[in-house]
Amino acid sequence: MHTLDLFEATEQNLDQRLGPAAIVLRGFALPDVPALIPALDIICQQSPFRLMVTPGGFTMSVALTNCGAQGWTSDRRGYRYTRIDPDTGAPWPIMPEVFARLANRAATAAGFDDFEPDACLINRYLPGNRLSLHQDKNERDYDAPIVSVSLGMPARFLFGGHARNAPTVKVPLHHGDVTVWGGVDRLRYHGVLPLKDEPHALLGSQRINFTFRKAG
Repeated sequence: MHTLDLFEATEQNLDQRLGPAAIVLRGFALPDVPALIPALDIICQQSPFRLMVTPGGFTMSVALTNCGAQGWTSDRRGYRYTRIDPDTGAPWPIMPEVFARLANRAATAAGFDDFEPDACLINRYLPGNRLSLHQDKNERDYDAPIVSVSLGMPARFLFGGHARNAPTVKVPLHHGDVTVWGGVDRLRYHGVLPLKDEPHALLGSQRINFTFRKAG
């Protein structure tokens, strides 16, 4: 682990419970960062980040790509998973081993054994970008948890209830934090507040987020 990573780990709080089956594992991904970044670069060479369009015709502010057997996409026809990258016409990049191992270890640490994700949505946030409250409900398997890895600039994660208008908690997320939610918390609304421009020493003025799911 780099000196910077050690410093960040000591600056962060202990793991934070968000619900009966939801937790933030502080600094959990830090040991994997030296392998995660090169693997991400390879993914982006095959399937570059892009801004997708919502069913309502709005262009998303957060750029995305995917890896794994399934990839999350959006266009005028709706939100869904596909096996083919619509921009390249080729299958989404294979999920790197380091990605799958991290997701499995984080899920196990949160109490969800044998998690084998088949989809990893990769979001790139720039200063001012946000993600409105939503549920992850395009997946077929709600028994599997969601595993979300934060890299780069800090973010304020919103974690709500099972209705859009339910109260939310604001959770600070830092480089290397991993958030896991499933079980009774699986369909809780969540989002990200607009990012402040607080450049990270490794990734600069961006936040990279990996969201692992069992889609098929």
